[in-house]
Amino acid sequence: MRKRNHLNVPLPVRDGVSASRVWLPQGEWILMLDFLVDKFPNIDKKDMIGRMERGELMDSKGQRYLPNSPYRGDIHLFYYRELKNETEIPFQATVLYRNDHILVMDKPHFLPVTPSGRFLHQSLLVRLKKEFQLDQLTPIHRIDRETAGVVMFCINPESRGQYQSLFQARCVEKNYQAIVTLNPKHKMTFPFTHKSKMVNGTPFFRMKEIAGKPNSETSIHLIKQKETRALLNLKPVSGKQHQLRVHLAGLHFPILNDPFYPQLLPCKGDDFSQPLQLLAQSIAFKDPITGNPFYFETKRHLDLRYL
Repeated sequence: MRKRNHLNVPLPVRDGVSASRVWLPQGEWILMLDFLVDKFPNIDKKDMIGRMERGELMDSKGQRYLPNSPYRGDIHLFYYRELKNETEIPFQATVLYRNDHILVMDKPHFLPVTPSGRFLHQSLLVRLKKEFQLDQLTPIHRIDRETAGVVMFCINPESRGQYQSLFQARCVEKNYQAIVTLNPKHKMTFPFTHKSKMVNGTPFFRMKEIAGKPNSETSIHLIKQKETRALLNLKPVSGKQHQLRVHLAGLHFPILNDPFYPQLLPCKGDDFSQPLQLLAQSIAFKDPITGNPFYFETKRHLDLRYL
C-alpha cells in the first residue's frame, strides 16, 4: 500500500490556497498532459498547458512537468486548484480566541470550513490564511458549511497532534442547538440518547443509518417547544459527518431548512435566505499544553421566530 503521509509539498501556499495533490497510477498515457486532460475534463486544455509552462505542476521531489513531459506513474503530482466565477459568500466569521497554538472562530452559516466543491477562496480556512498570513493553519475539527458556530484551528504544526488527540479521544465536550419540526405521530420523552450505525449514503455527500453495531451517539435535550416546533440541545459523543442532521431526521424531527435530510432537495445555488437551523453552541476541553480549562461559546443565535 502506498504511503500518503509526510510528503514534501514543493509548491508554497499561494494567496491562501495550499497545493492539492493527485496520485498518478500506472497507465498507458504517453504524456503527462494526456493524463491531466483525462483526469480533469472540466479544465480547458490550453489552461492546463499554461499551468504546466508556469511550473505549477510538480512531484514531491520538486520536479516540474511540462506539456511534453513523459507520463510517470506511482507518484504524487501537486498543483493549485482554481475556480472561475466563484460566488462570494457575504458573511464574515469572527475571532473568539487566539494564542500561539490555536485560533477559535465563530463561523456563519453557508461558509465552508475548508475548500470543497464550488468554494475555494470563499472558505474559512483560505480566508484566515490570507488575513493572518498563517500558511500552516489547519482545522482541528470541522462543522458543515450549512452549520454556524464554534470551530477551532491549529496555528502551530508542532502542537497540532495534541489538539487533534483531544477530539479523537472524545475529551472535548461539544454542545449544539437546533430548531426542529416535530411529527405528532412520533412522540419522544426528553431527554434521551440516540445511537445508530452510520455509513456513507447516496449521493456520496450524504450519510445514512443502517442496522448494526452503533458507531454514533447523540444526547438530546428539549429546551423549548411550541406546537410542532422545538428548540433542542444536542450533545454528540461521536463526530460522524452530518451526525446530528441524520439522527434527528431518522427520529422524524428533522432540522428546519435542512436541504439534505430527510430528503435531498434541489441545490439552492446562491440563495442565502433560509439557513439551516443548527448551531455549534460551544466546545469545552482541558488545554493539552497548559492543562487549563477552555470554554468557547458562539455569539450567534438561531432564528427563534420559527418558534
